Amino acid sequence: MIAHIVGTVAEKFANAIIVDVSGVGYEVNVAAGDFDAVTLQDNVKFYTYHHIREQSQELFGFSSLAAKKLFEMLITVQGVGPKAALSILSIDDAEVVRNAIANSDSAFVGKAQGVGKRIAERVTVDLSDKVGLPIRTNVSNTGVSAVSLQADEALEALMALGYSLNDATQALEGVSTELSTSERVRQALRG
Repeated sequence: MIAHIVGTVAEKFANAIIVDVSGVGYEVNVAAGDFDAVTLQDNVKFYTYHHIREQSQELFGFSSLAAKKLFEMLITVQGVGPKAALSILSIDDAEVVRNAIANSDSAFVGKAQGVGKRIAERVTVDLSDKVGLPIRTNVSNTGVSAVSLQADEALEALMALGYSLNDATQALEGVSTELSTSERVRQALRG
């Protein structure tokens, strides 16, 4: 299995990126956010999921380990294949998608191209208790709910240590986001 790819972006087309790794080009299907974030000749690292079928092999790439783990959860849902899972992750940042699933927001999941209402409901029912705790949202002065999201390095670190996405999210619940990443990880490990 190919766990990750590190190389240079050689080409971009139709939500796929060709990553040149020492002269070998790997075609990696990526979510819309990752596709938009890279430019030609960028040095990149993608965590990959190697999907093997009878007639083909495909690589799906993710800029974060949390996004890859969420993708792996999505494809366990009946009726959700890798393309549909990637479409769901293309709606917004992986943490926003995870939070929507944790909040059982099937209308949000249903925004994904090629994902109907029934599949969206199945995703939220099957995964809402597996993706971790929902993030609390703050209501801004415009009355619109907003979630402050950034790549959570502490979450990534816990997952690298072997925690599941759900366990890592629960371990970080109640740990201040104002602390450094290393301190957040220490406090999460202490429980």
